[in-house]
Amino acid sequence: MSQGMTMNDVPTVAEEDVLRADLYDFLGVLLAAPPNEVLLKQTAGLSGNDTPLGKSVATLAHVAKASKPMAVEGEFNRLFIGLGRGELLPYASYYLTGFLNEKPLAALRSDMAARGLARSDSVFEPEDNIASLMEMMGAMIVGRFGVPVALAEQKTFYNRHIRPWAGHFYADLEGAKNSVFYAAVGAVGRAFIDVENEAFRMSAS
Repeated sequence: MSQGMTMNDVPTVAEEDVLRADLYDFLGVLLAAPPNEVLLKQTAGLSGNDTPLGKSVATLAHVAKASKPMAVEGEFNRLFIGLGRGELLPYASYYLTGFLNEKPLAALRSDMAARGLARSDSVFEPEDNIASLMEMMGAMIVGRFGVPVALAEQKTFYNRHIRPWAGHFYADLEGAKNSVFYAAVGAVGRAFIDVENEAFRMSAS
């Protein structure tokens, strides 16, 4: 905390924004690595509602209940690793240019540097992978990188690095031939992106 700042100066995070951050984090965790038995059980315990997002969460919980960790790990590997490459390449550069390590990655690195962020030495994937972007967005909302980021700045980051391609990626994940558990993850992601797109569209610039 900077000198001269009191606890009253730290922005509070609304409950709905905490829930948004939780969902970004959840998607990030599932897309970074295959879930272990504990995470699968937690996912199986989720409940939804009658909204498109709520229904997709309920479906994911149902699929998780019937899934085994080893089967989901095999699915993850076929989707994202494979022999040489997986069925999907979950990177902004690839979705926006058709190639890896292109201008979208450079733009993201510039924005990360402006916020004092850098890739961990233990991480070797490009920063524009979907899991990292979900993690970054969730962290900005609740202030894990410092103080919570204002909605206008969230919107700028989202519109630049997530909105142009994440919905397309989640739709591809939902329909991928190797997707079973991850088809349900894709449905949740696609529904969530639809909600965020509309919320940011309606928010003030």
